[in-house]
Amino acid sequence: MVIGICRLDLHLPENGSLKGKRRVIKSIIARVRDKFNVSISEVDGHDLWQRAQLGIAAVGNDRRVVNSALDKIAGFVESMGLAEVLEIKIEIISL
Repeated sequence: MVIGICRLDLHLPENGSLKGKRRVIKSIIARVRDKFNVSISEVDGHDLWQRAQLGIAAVGNDRRVVNSALDKIAGFVESMGLAEVLEIKIEIISL
């Protein structure tokens, strides 16, 4: 079993309130879940208006497939244009 974990640090430059941030983050999370069928959640930066950190987890049986899926998800979030991706960290664990 292979577990892939991805952390995305996001910057939302046009955002001016926590309410606006929640709207953008919920949209990103819903789109990623629908398209890739992975677990995704906001894991840090809850009180900051223009920053967010998303955690994504994927499970599979091939290290390359899991890593590729997480790379595609990071690219998909960037291509949405709703937030600037500041940092991408991916960790793959084989059990």
